Amino acid sequence: MATMEITANLIPALILASAAGLCTTIGSFLGLIVKRPSPRYLSAALGFSAGVMIMVSFLELLPEGIKAIGFFPAQLGFFGGIAVFFLIDFFVPHEYAGHVDHVPKGEGKKIYRTGLLLAVGIGIHNFPEGMATLSGSLVDLRLGLAIAIAVALHNIPEGLAVSIPVYAATGSRKKAFFWSFLAGLAEPLGAGLAALLLFPFFSPALLGALLSVAAGIMVFISIDELIPISYSLGEEHVPILAVVLGMALMALSLGILR
Repeated sequence: MATMEITANLIPALILASAAGLCTTIGSFLGLIVKRPSPRYLSAALGFSAGVMIMVSFLELLPEGIKAIGFFPAQLGFFGGIAVFFLIDFFVPHEYAGHVDHVPKGEGKKIYRTGLLLAVGIGIHNFPEGMATLSGSLVDLRLGLAIAIAVALHNIPEGLAVSIPVYAATGSRKKAFFWSFLAGLAEPLGAGLAALLLFPFFSPALLGALLSVAAGIMVFISIDELIPISYSLGEEHVPILAVVLGMALMALSLGILR
């Protein structure tokens, strides 16, 4: 890929990462308005997001990485991405709104602390997702848009997960919105940091390595978080149908755009 094209894609890539990350605020609004989102909606959104992420990873990100740096280095980057996100997930666990269906209002500080911890955990998880969105967008803005949509879909339940306990504990819509916003802000910060530190040294090899790592991160998120949580919401056939629909639409869109 030409350096000029990468440079031209940088600002739109940062915008896409920012928009995807700040979709936690949509979840926050839903949490304040609806109070308890439909399990069917959450299950479908998470499953669809997983399908898109898996398909993008194996049809675009990893192949681009292999093309740029070779098969084995790309696989090393792919499994390295999985390992890094596993460590993040192990040391900083977080939850989705499906795990916070009912929050008793009488627990005050304990519930508020739960919401803040969720915001911190989600923020740390969102940081590498911003890098993944940036990497895909630098290759092709249409690919970056697909990644951003998938990330945005699962950021909405994350915003719900933060806003529900904070609002229940404080009764403050402003605080609930603020902490959801802060959790989502980590995504554009991740993309911005990647651009700031790595863009001066960008080369096809570095971009290929980033794409391989991004593929590993997104596959791990899909199989470790999105799909299991989608099933945990009790909608028997919705998760698999949503995963397949996400994969099919992603494959179709990638085929049309070629």
